[in-house]
Amino acid sequence: MSDPAIILTVDHLVKSFRIHHQKSNSLKSLIAGKARNRFEDFTAVDDVTFEVREGEVFGIIGQNGSGKSTLLKCMAGILQPNSGSVHVFRRMGALLELGAGFHPDLSGRENVFLNAAILGMGRKEITARFDEIVDFSGLHTFIDQPAKTYSSGMYVRLAFAVAINVDPQLLIVDEILAVGDVSFQRRCLEKFVEFRNEGRTIVLVTHDMTGVKSLCDRAIWLERGKAIDEGDPSDLVEAYTERMLGAEAPAADGSVRRGSGEIKIVQIEMFVNGETTSVKRCRTSDDVVIRLHYEAEKSIPQPVVGIEIEALGGATVTAPNTRDVGLVPATMSGTGVIDIAFANISLLPGTYDIHTNISDFTRAIVYDNLHEALRFDVLTGKPYETGGAITMRPDWTLP
Repeated sequence: MSDPAIILTVDHLVKSFRIHHQKSNSLKSLIAGKARNRFEDFTAVDDVTFEVREGEVFGIIGQNGSGKSTLLKCMAGILQPNSGSVHVFRRMGALLELGAGFHPDLSGRENVFLNAAILGMGRKEITARFDEIVDFSGLHTFIDQPAKTYSSGMYVRLAFAVAINVDPQLLIVDEILAVGDVSFQRRCLEKFVEFRNEGRTIVLVTHDMTGVKSLCDRAIWLERGKAIDEGDPSDLVEAYTERMLGAEAPAADGSVRRGSGEIKIVQIEMFVNGETTSVKRCRTSDDVVIRLHYEAEKSIPQPVVGIEIEALGGATVTAPNTRDVGLVPATMSGTGVIDIAFANISLLPGTYDIHTNISDFTRAIVYDNLHEALRFDVLTGKPYETGGAITMRPDWTLP
């Protein structure tokens, strides 16, 4: 390995599958119908090349069928490429599709040993970490039950617990975590951050574009098996969203709307210090309420509502959403309002834009994304600071 900062390389990787249009159910039919047994080769990953550096979170984005999962399986060694190569220079843990590495007739306990052995751990090492694995999964009661009796969420919890406890320097994760509940997803997110802070490397496939922007250091965009772009996650997400969802023409106020449209934010207002008249300016340390008015064409199950506050010029200050705090309603329908309250707001003087978004629970389907829904100004307040976008309200001690 010429560069110690490189932990994984994918070099001109090609993976194709043979698709048969007519399958033979017996030897007789195979012989009799040989000339009619037609097939074609489908290229799932087509000449993809990239490198992943040690200590970074690397995202892979693209719509369904773009080759993301096939690429991960090649990286994990589950599939062998037709040409090209994958080189991994550290111990790797992989969390791919639901049930991968598990046998349905074995118990959870037996599957822990099986899955950890597949990931490169010895029996003594697995035994030493077994209690940690079960503790993280929370499946103490079910650990000796057959895996075929597990729900999809239980599968995910046990698989993730094994993957992170093999002490990997490289963790490969497919879009499987969307199956888990909100509290489990939060624990996974905390673990990702812990891994990143420890200098470990994560390769992540996800449809959660907000997660890509907030977690990833770099990303690659696949389309029909080809890598069409690579670089800054924010730039890629913006271009990907534009391509996948399309966009309406800018409104008179400059806002741009994307999404499937079953539910929309139709108005956004800002209120300051309990006043009932909406405004477009506040001061540092004011109490601010952002009010979103929504309108739904039909009942939307488990919608996730979020906003993003961005400083003029493009730096994201914060991007909260209801899923992160465990406030996901069973359904939303008709019309209504959603209030987001910021007590003693920390924004420093400047101009800011608010973007709004509504998606399904997995963040794969975007119902509404309103870019530049509201532009507002922050004026000087207390404390008075002149640098940055927010104040941490520090306490100074001088001699």
